[in-house]
Order: sequence, then structure tokens, then C-alpha cells
Amino acid sequence: MRQPCLTSRALSRRSVVSLGVCAACALGSSPAAAAGHCDVMLLTCMDYRLTGDIVRYMDGRGLGGDYDHVVLAGAALGAQTRRRPAWRPTFWQHLDAAVSLHQIKKVMVLDHRDCGAYRLFLGERAVDTPEKEHAAHVAELRRLRQQINARRRGLEVELGLMALDGSVETIV
Repeated sequence: MRQPCLTSRALSRRSVVSLGVCAACALGSSPAAAAGHCDVMLLTCMDYRLTGDIVRYMDGRGLGGDYDHVVLAGAALGAQTRRRPAWRPTFWQHLDAAVSLHQIKKVMVLDHRDCGAYRLFLGERAVDTPEKEHAAHVAELRRLRQQINARRRGLEVELGLMALDGSVETIV
């Protein structure tokens, strides 16, 4: 029987911690959980405004309680930014852990609109119109997908951009 990832269940604003990844599973708090299987690793931003929407989105996709959840400010940008050099290896280490521990088959990367990390890391002018903001997210999401595809052939990568109303645009 498949063991779901325990920490992807109902998340409160306080329970989402930056740089988190299915910590109970990955850090061995439960041998049964660590031996479990999830198909997906989800990377999202830490923005507290969207934690409920993220859970609802994943539940709506039929993945409730069955994914590893990595949280980095800026999501795709946070996993690549030179402004926080420790975050890149952290992302890759979490991806390696998800593959090793849970045999994931897919990485879902979910950025969101009105992201403070994008303003912080890229500068206000880079995202000061809806068009520029959209273009910045699309570029960072696609760049991360390329890197995942190069390092982890065989993993499917799905990209999305969440609006503040919880709706998600698929990025191809």
C-alpha cells in the first residue's frame, strides 16, 4: 500500500516553512513514511496568502496528501537566484531526496502573481507591469524546467502561474 507524504496534508499559514520539504518523511521521523511513495514534488513560494489555494489546487488535481512540498521564496526564481546562492543546492538536494525516498515521477513548479521575491531579486522595474511580471515568471519557470530536464532526465516537469484568486495558468 502506498504511504502518502504526511506534510502535504492541510497546511495552515504557520505550517508552511521556507525551505521545507516533506520534512517528516525526508528526515526520518517515521520509517513507514520515509519508505512511502509519492508521484510528485511540488515547488511553491512561501507567500502565506496562497497556502490554502495551493492545497485546494493540489486536492483538485487529485493529489491531496500525495506530494512532497518544497517551499522557497520566489519558487522557480528562488531555486535559481544568485542572490541566495545556498538555495540552489538546497532545491537540488530536495529533488534528489524526493527521487530517492519517494520515487517521484514529476516536478510541479507553481509560481504566483504579485510575488515579493521577484521584486526583491529582480528589481521593481522588472515586474512593474502585468506583462513584464508575466514574462519574468515564464522565463524563470522555463529556465528551471530546462535545468531539471538536463539533470534529471525522465522526470516530467509541469509549470504553473497562480493568480491571487487561486486560479492557475499552465505555462508550456
